[in-house]
Amino acid sequence: MNKLSIDNLDFKGKRTLVRVDFNVPLNESLQITDDKRIVASLPTIKKLISVGARVILMSHLGRPKGKPDPSFSLKPAAAKLAEHIGKNVIMAPDCVGDEVEKLAASMKDGDVMLLENLRYHKEEEANDPEFSKLLSKLGELYVNDAFGSAHRAHASTEGVTKYMQKCASGYLMQKELDYLGKAILEPKRPLLAILGGAKISGKIDVIENMLPKVDALIIGGGMAFTFFKAQGYEIGSSLLEEDKVELAGQLLKRAAESGKKILLPVDVSAATEFKDDSPAIVCDSDKIPADRMGLDIGPKTIALFSDEILNSKTVIWNGPMGVFEFPNFAKGTFAIAKKLAEATEKGAITVIGGGDSASAVKKAGVAKAITHVSTGGGASLEFLEGKILPGVAALNDN
Repeated sequence: MNKLSIDNLDFKGKRTLVRVDFNVPLNESLQITDDKRIVASLPTIKKLISVGARVILMSHLGRPKGKPDPSFSLKPAAAKLAEHIGKNVIMAPDCVGDEVEKLAASMKDGDVMLLENLRYHKEEEANDPEFSKLLSKLGELYVNDAFGSAHRAHASTEGVTKYMQKCASGYLMQKELDYLGKAILEPKRPLLAILGGAKISGKIDVIENMLPKVDALIIGGGMAFTFFKAQGYEIGSSLLEEDKVELAGQLLKRAAESGKKILLPVDVSAATEFKDDSPAIVCDSDKIPADRMGLDIGPKTIALFSDEILNSKTVIWNGPMGVFEFPNFAKGTFAIAKKLAEATEKGAITVIGGGDSASAVKKAGVAKAITHVSTGGGASLEFLEGKILPGVAALNDN
């Protein structure tokens, strides 16, 4: 997707409104426990400072329900950002209004200001035109570097762009679009998609969008059991979406007719209860005992999926292979994460589609060995579904 980049514009002396994702986790003392989202925005912010822009950052944090709430203030983010860039960050008392406009007007080249939480105003999520206009009064140029919010048509991601001179993508946004876009539209082949997670209902659109594009599709996690049921397997008390059995059968048939390979687990780790300490046995996928539920993929499946990963040149992964929150049932998910790192080392392009998969590669200690780990869970999922992201569509084409 060829969108206008911050490298295409002259920002010197220009008030530049930048949508970032500073939705960081805070502890009870309102201290940031993980600043990776702030770190991810640094290349864009540092670039704008270096070329003399007057940088006005805006973000949401948590769910303050449309009114000011000190526990959702962005003040900790301003302090943390100041540490990273080695200079003062002006903390605005609000995100709109006369006082904020005066602060913006008094900024000098290279100054940085962070607006207070956008969601202190219910008009942000409602994409209210008047609120969008008020935001636009703060800047002359607009940059969106918040891919994680790009699937929402909010005032700060979509509405404000209608009132700005030029709207460009920041480096993080560009990186997301480049890696996700190329992996789907211009992949090195063979292209493999690995889809997991609890329910097929959450991934139907992804499966239907990816099936014509991939060379092979791996399905794991809880959603696999609905596919087993469609094949007439005994699945015990495993997770099942009864109303999706017919659809699962249709997808398997469609794949077979179009010559696409769908790989399902051939064995599973099955327990009697949904608990980490529930004793587990490994059994074939079509022979799960009536009193057991599959909670992870088994060793034969790990070997099967690993071979497919190593035979692929591009791999997209979204969704765990089992209940990886339970250490005893995380083996399959972590094995796949490590195999992706090995494939990357051998020259494959590996892309993690945010959410639980991003968490899994981090917990497995291989996040830095993957080509690209998406910062947007919901946004990357909708991208994989083939949907147009409002926050991306609103940017100027290059």
